[in-house]
Amino acid sequence: MHHIVAGLWMAAGLLSSWDWVSPSPSTLAEVAQERADGVIVASGKPLGFLASRASYRNYRMHVEWRWTEKPGNSGVLLHIVGGPKDGAWPLSQQVQTKFGFAGDLLSMAGASFNEPLTSAPGTTRIKARTGANSEKPAGEWNSTDIVCRDGSIEVSVNGVPQNRVTGASPDSGRVGIQFEGTPFELRRIEITPLD
Repeated sequence: MHHIVAGLWMAAGLLSSWDWVSPSPSTLAEVAQERADGVIVASGKPLGFLASRASYRNYRMHVEWRWTEKPGNSGVLLHIVGGPKDGAWPLSQQVQTKFGFAGDLLSMAGASFNEPLTSAPGTTRIKARTGANSEKPAGEWNSTDIVCRDGSIEVSVNGVPQNRVTGASPDSGRVGIQFEGTPFELRRIEITPLD
């Protein structure tokens, strides 16, 4: 069931409020299942993403994840506007949860922000995290906290500030979880509007 308290959206019954988007023929039931304890077991494949049906502008988002078989690649998508583009990924901002890179920010499929990129020209558009690696080992739960307000995005991983950008475009839209090949689990996905 859904729990909505003062604008807080919690993971119980979460999958009924999200869509599965993928260039491969597949269904939500094939790629993710929600256990009785509220943990979402995600196959990690095929390539694609879960997308909330609701859109958000100014909000705080909390997500907990862990790698179940081996370290892998995924991300939290912010401000999804249309898609997929670039074959699989939507126009959006991505908070990286890829093992070893959690807290990096990626502007995807034409999205942008004001701060300079740390990636080489012609490669994936990345602003690397600014703090020391604060991830836990594979198999342990990690958390990311994201605050989006008027085009700014602030990211913490396991309580450690890791990134901040301003002038994000788009600055509102749906939120999502990226599948990029590796099984993982999710819990405590919470969105609290700030307005």
